[in-house]
Amino acid sequence: MEPEAHVLVVDDDADVRHLLARLLRENGYRTSLARDGREMRESLGVHPIDLIILDLMLPGRSGLDLCRELRATSAVPIIMLTAKGEDTDRVVGLELGADDYVCKPFNPRELLARVRSVLRRTSARSDPDQAIGGRKIEFADYLLDPQRRELTSPDGVAIDLSGGEYDLLLAFIEHPNRVLSREQLLELSRNRMTDPSDRSIDVQVSRLRRKLEAGGRTVGLIKTVRGAGYFFVPEVRRQ
Repeated sequence: MEPEAHVLVVDDDADVRHLLARLLRENGYRTSLARDGREMRESLGVHPIDLIILDLMLPGRSGLDLCRELRATSAVPIIMLTAKGEDTDRVVGLELGADDYVCKPFNPRELLARVRSVLRRTSARSDPDQAIGGRKIEFADYLLDPQRRELTSPDGVAIDLSGGEYDLLLAFIEHPNRVLSREQLLELSRNRMTDPSDRSIDVQVSRLRRKLEAGGRTVGLIKTVRGAGYFFVPEVRRQ
């Protein structure tokens, strides 16, 4: 666990807010609480926040709107709280750049595991020495610089990646030219297991694929293997 990590809980249900605050504090985290987008922005202006737990069903601006707003200006990790069965909102949230999700009613141990996993990944991304040795990586004329966490296209354009997309790309780079199942990709990129109905990794793959192929760039870098998973095609070279 990241020592003294500061978690912002955004939920209009007071019982949920205080339950999460107690759970997080008992496990060594500092917490701030917000009922809506206005209070969330106030907290972000006062405290350095390491992670946001964001409920999607909020009064006024929805959690999806706030997720979009956050991603336009910040890379702070986001875990969404979604109602069980709300697959559409969950997929849209991941499309907007959320890092993970937990369904209500949630298991406290599962939520803590997700918090630790997201913070651990964030810490690894901020330490280039932990990211595949910190060495620059080439594939299909793309250049990935872990020191700066930057991906440059063959035509020299910087490609902006969310935290989840970056972790997924690293998973592919570390396992090129082999089929990776959805379950393997989710475990490699988010350090957690999934159930057979979870299709969130498909959303992340789709977003990463679109960014790699935008503007007529090299296509076919990530192949779909029907019934099996995904295959990262290009040769990977480390400088």
